[in-house]
Amino acid sequence: MLHDREEQRGGTLSRRSVLRGGAAVLGGLVLGIALPAKRARAGEPQAAGAALNAFVHIPAQGPVSLVMPAVEMGQGVYTSQAMCLAEELDIGLDQIEAIHAPPDREHYGHPTFYVQATGGSTTTMAWSEPLRKAGATARAMLVSAAAAEWSVPASELVTERGVITHPGSGRRLRYGDVADRAGQFPPPTDVPLKSPDQFRLIGTRARRIDTPAKVVGKTVYGIDVIRPGMKFAALMAAPVLGGKVEHVDEAPALAMPGVRQVVVLEDIVAVVGDNTWIAEQGLRALDIMWSPGPNAALDQAQLWADTEKASTGPGVAVRKEGDAPGKLGTGVLFDATYELPFLAHTSMETQNCTVHVHDGGCEIWVGTQVPGYAQAGAAQVLGVSPDKVTVYNHLIGGGFGGRLEAAPIVTATRIAQKVSGPVKVIWSREQDIRQDMFRPLYHNRLKARVESGRIIAWQHRVTGPSILARWLPPAFKDGVDSDAIDGAAEPPYALGEMLVEYIRHENAVPFSFWRGVGPNSTVFSVESFLDLIAGKTGADPVAFRCLMLEKTPRARAVLDAAAAKAGWGKPLDPSPFGARRGRGVALMHAFGSHLACVADVAVTDGGDVRVTKVVVAADVGRVINPDTVVAQIQGGVVFGVATVLHNRITFAGGRVEQTNFNDYRLLRINEMPTIEVDLLSSSEKSGGIGEPGTVIVQPAVANAVFAATGVQLTRMPLDASLIARTV
Repeated sequence: MLHDREEQRGGTLSRRSVLRGGAAVLGGLVLGIALPAKRARAGEPQAAGAALNAFVHIPAQGPVSLVMPAVEMGQGVYTSQAMCLAEELDIGLDQIEAIHAPPDREHYGHPTFYVQATGGSTTTMAWSEPLRKAGATARAMLVSAAAAEWSVPASELVTERGVITHPGSGRRLRYGDVADRAGQFPPPTDVPLKSPDQFRLIGTRARRIDTPAKVVGKTVYGIDVIRPGMKFAALMAAPVLGGKVEHVDEAPALAMPGVRQVVVLEDIVAVVGDNTWIAEQGLRALDIMWSPGPNAALDQAQLWADTEKASTGPGVAVRKEGDAPGKLGTGVLFDATYELPFLAHTSMETQNCTVHVHDGGCEIWVGTQVPGYAQAGAAQVLGVSPDKVTVYNHLIGGGFGGRLEAAPIVTATRIAQKVSGPVKVIWSREQDIRQDMFRPLYHNRLKARVESGRIIAWQHRVTGPSILARWLPPAFKDGVDSDAIDGAAEPPYALGEMLVEYIRHENAVPFSFWRGVGPNSTVFSVESFLDLIAGKTGADPVAFRCLMLEKTPRARAVLDAAAAKAGWGKPLDPSPFGARRGRGVALMHAFGSHLACVADVAVTDGGDVRVTKVVVAADVGRVINPDTVVAQIQGGVVFGVATVLHNRITFAGGRVEQTNFNDYRLLRINEMPTIEVDLLSSSEKSGGIGEPGTVIVQPAVANAVFAATGVQLTRMPLDASLIARTV
């Protein structure tokens, strides 16, 4: 396995750039690279064969190893990445072995983020072209090797399923037969890629390559790792943010059979035992006194008030066209604010990390979206160079942005420093929720002026923290977090004279990316505000939006498709869930994709909301695997419905009030709506799809509730008391 050093890289990011493109990436990632033959599987010997570039290893026998630059966490990217590479390499998906990329930014660094990371729904956008070029380059080298062996022009050879054939003579060679010789050829430049009419994989419904191992229980997630002599640790962090350990009585835990050790750090106590259950029981037996620290008075009402106050301060202009504030001084004026709460990630696989500190370094077994950050964080804890830290990455049981942080790996390494041999540190569900790095509070204020049924002036002010300023400093430029204002700076609509502003405001609560990131707040606010205006002016919400989409045909197309498929304008059927029925719509352009959503809801007299049907139309550009796109939209919808109906993290006395799924609700199976997805054909560049489903369904549901009750949601989640009807 490789463990090259992850170093800082200079440079800046354009606020509005999406991708820099694959051509520049290939200069460092694909061509002219000498790499080990096989990597990323602990304890396995390296196989014979040739590494033709950073992504492709052709063995003498067996499947082709493809090193995947983006990690699989349920979103299907191992299959889509494999499809892109296999398409140009002319092999089948059944001939592929997927390998996790090691920490190695030089070869696997994200084309946009610079660092090695999987996130932001960017995998398909970022890696489709580089992987296709890697496959085409490897194929060209293999064909050149066969042509040299047969002394025939390479143009006379054809390839199919890993076999090179010379039709004129009938001679055939497997890729493995010429791999060693191919590895000696210089990688060609400007290898042509297939045209869409030549595709045999891209655009087809392909079965996921990671499914068979999951079905039979062979898949190893980070939480499944077992090492010889391994111990297990359960931990508890200070319940009050920023609190410290004051005193621990270790005796009750150490007296329990199977408890081996108590590790006391400044802000964390861990119990090490023979298994997780014993460690958890030992942790519960401890008598711990905590010093609350400076945040003992942290209160949710004050957090909201502080954010509201910050929103009235000076902002940084992100987009300015004309004189929107001047135009907003007269005429029919609309004004509204929308607030989004803290949210936890709550992935199925709770945070975990196995660490073995030994011989002046350490080994780490984990599922992470940022293997380079994980390596660097552990190295900093130990005071060693990153090349002393080996990271074995694994499939992830749900990330949602939570595993874009190296903090859990750092914590596990701090504990492992005190333990002899490998130790697996597992967060309980309660600790996973209470000690998360949360989706932050966001405050959006919007103003608009309407004349003759059209918006002629628009002001949108976004107030919230800057995740990028901490996570990727070069991306925080001129006081603007490009993620926080994504969806506000470039809406799909013609809104007249515009002013979009950003105010950076942070508090003591640790924050991180969360599925849908900035557009969660901006798209929700824009789409809710448009429905408010439509409602007050007597306009149909779909027709009102269509007036502003003359210059964005892709957006208009998905809106028309969703409205038609959902039966917009037709009466809603009666529902057993509630007498009040409503239908809401929303539109978005973010992550390089266009989506429209129509949601149907039923509302009881008591204020309970049941989402009965969701229709999503999507133009995500060129589709790699339609099944993956549909599945991601469906999963995103489920995530988003739970968010708008139930989810929030609140603080009292500096502590998170929520503990588990009893008070941090997920959508239950009896609450599942019917979900219909319409994929529009497109030849545009591929966009992202891992997060848009979560983003688009939230305002659609809120607008449906508005249609049913006349009450608009301005602070998520829905408050049943506000929409209850007195009989």
